[in-house]
Amino acid sequence: MEVRDLVIRYGDLVAVDGVSFTAAVGEVTVVLGPNGAGKTSTVEHLEGYRRASSGRVRVLGLDPVADHRRLTRRVGVMLQSGGIPTAIRPLELLRQYAGFFPHPLDPEHLLDRVRLTQRARTPFRRLSGGEQQRLSLALALVGRPEVVFLDEPTSGVDLDGRDAVRTIVAELRADGVAVVLTTHDLDEAERTADHVVILDRGRVVADGPPEQLMRDAAGEDLLFRAPAGLDRDDLARVVGAPVEEVSPGEYRVGAAPDPATVAAVTAWLAEHDLPLGDLRAGRQRLDDVFRRLTAGEPSSGAASAATGRRANRARRRRGAAG
Repeated sequence: MEVRDLVIRYGDLVAVDGVSFTAAVGEVTVVLGPNGAGKTSTVEHLEGYRRASSGRVRVLGLDPVADHRRLTRRVGVMLQSGGIPTAIRPLELLRQYAGFFPHPLDPEHLLDRVRLTQRARTPFRRLSGGEQQRLSLALALVGRPEVVFLDEPTSGVDLDGRDAVRTIVAELRADGVAVVLTTHDLDEAERTADHVVILDRGRVVADGPPEQLMRDAAGEDLLFRAPAGLDRDDLARVVGAPVEEVSPGEYRVGAAPDPATVAAVTAWLAEHDLPLGDLRAGRQRLDDVFRRLTAGEPSSGAASAATGRRANRARRRRGAAG
């Protein structure tokens, strides 16, 4: 999949502003971004559900909008919600979807893969949110797709379900499928991704393997976790450097992570009888990279556009297999 200079506008609002990246076969590409960053609009265009203002995009060598009907049998799309009759049962639904494809996976085997065999004849409305997510994943896979778009695949899913989803994603990668995944779970992204694309305010701000992004972002700061709301001024006085609470319970000390600085921080915490949850000397996590690159807030226009897009999801699901 190739995205070059993609632009998407909603009236005067430029939601996607010259985005470029690629997603390779046999890799998991994770698209990240805060609300209003443009990731939903970008992925909706890749899925063929939203027209672009300009740019060149190819999915399996085809234009996702102009060639949408040719792509529907080669691409699987998992959405978070909407479009499924509440009285239908998982096995019945999968059999119905299997009929749309020339060589579908066996519905019963697929239910077993997503660990829903025991719920095969339970009405959709009686499934938990996590079970509905796993069924949505099964629907995306039933046609043996070459490209799969997964929207928040582990959202609301319990630990057993998460293991099932991770196993399936690993199997898709091994089978040479191009997996494009969006998520707000940065730990999941770091665990799963071969390639990360971070969007902010409609533009790509980082693009590459997660290990490379974390290595390139490694700085001279000391990062640690402790209870939220520490007396940062007092700690800064002791350490001799500014202390920032970058998120509740997550702190950055603006000093080289040498033994003296580490000792000062841990001694201050011990003096105040406070636990130390985590300590990272210079090493960055994907979460750290994401926060540094997307520190601004989305515009109200972008947030309004995101609200409007969510209202269309149910219609898209009903048309996804058509």
